[in-house]
Amino acid sequence: MAIDGSKFKAVNNRDKNFTDRKLKARMQQLEKSIAHYMTELDRADREPALVTEARVEHIKEKVATVKAQMRQLKQIGKRMSQTPDGQISLNDPDARSMATSGRGTGIVGYNVQTAVDTKHHMIVSHEVTNVGHDREQLSSMARQARDAVGRKSLTVLADRGYFKGKEILDCEQAGIKTLVPKPQTSGNKAAGLFDKADFRYIPSRDEYICPAGQRAKWRYTTVEDGLTLHKYWTSACFKCAIKAQCTTNQYRRITRWEHEDVLEAMQKRLERTPQTSRIRRQTVEHPFGTLKAWMGATHFLTKTLPRVSTEMSLHVLAYNLKRAMQIIGIVPLMRAIKA
Repeated sequence: MAIDGSKFKAVNNRDKNFTDRKLKARMQQLEKSIAHYMTELDRADREPALVTEARVEHIKEKVATVKAQMRQLKQIGKRMSQTPDGQISLNDPDARSMATSGRGTGIVGYNVQTAVDTKHHMIVSHEVTNVGHDREQLSSMARQARDAVGRKSLTVLADRGYFKGKEILDCEQAGIKTLVPKPQTSGNKAAGLFDKADFRYIPSRDEYICPAGQRAKWRYTTVEDGLTLHKYWTSACFKCAIKAQCTTNQYRRITRWEHEDVLEAMQKRLERTPQTSRIRRQTVEHPFGTLKAWMGATHFLTKTLPRVSTEMSLHVLAYNLKRAMQIIGIVPLMRAIKA
């Protein structure tokens, strides 16, 4: 199964969605407008001949309108402060502002998750969420896909956006093999220093061998963000000839999650199947493109998460029926439905 998410537009214009940043920017814009109009009124007081009475009345109407908008925005700010994610949409209260793949772009909508089988490209399971990222979705979608096909075991493919240790561990414990590449977020690698991958872990001794051949031993265990982490380093850093290539600190510390072996096993599976990324793209991105083409520019026509979920289910049903017609034909499909 290939798992992926895509953003679908909601019935909510971007101007009707507010975040703290957007609200502040809009208030600043209105304050500038007020200042501009007040400057014009001051000029009218100083030099009445230069500004007509009609213009003065028009400016006063503008000032009143802007002040009313500012009062409305303050009320929206109060409502927004009571929401869990500090965001509010006026037309569809469940829609959320989400970043898209384009740089600096985004939409107000929903994040639709699908699991698609790699053989027939049927949508096996789907879910509509209003969370803008995919990091918490892997195990949930994998379990739904496994239950839908009635299998005890399953292999799922996903992109880097789904990489999260707890999610991958949950899949492993449920008998689901994962193939999710790790995001390239190493600060050391970006700085031209040795990456964690350059340190070789020795399970039998619970220690790492650094690029200089020194033993980085276990030092202590800590808990950070609910994760149990082990810390390793070597005392040989002071006299190491290649320390400048490794760290700018006193010691180079290596952090290892208590279930790091699950991530390492997945990495080995990825190395044995280099075509994983291509298979995932060919499998799961085409259904999204097809659905969006059918739905048109607006995408969803209903409002709120329950109604949008029902609407998406109808689209998925139509897609799967058309796929089944292409795969086995209309007559065999009707026989199967009757049976």
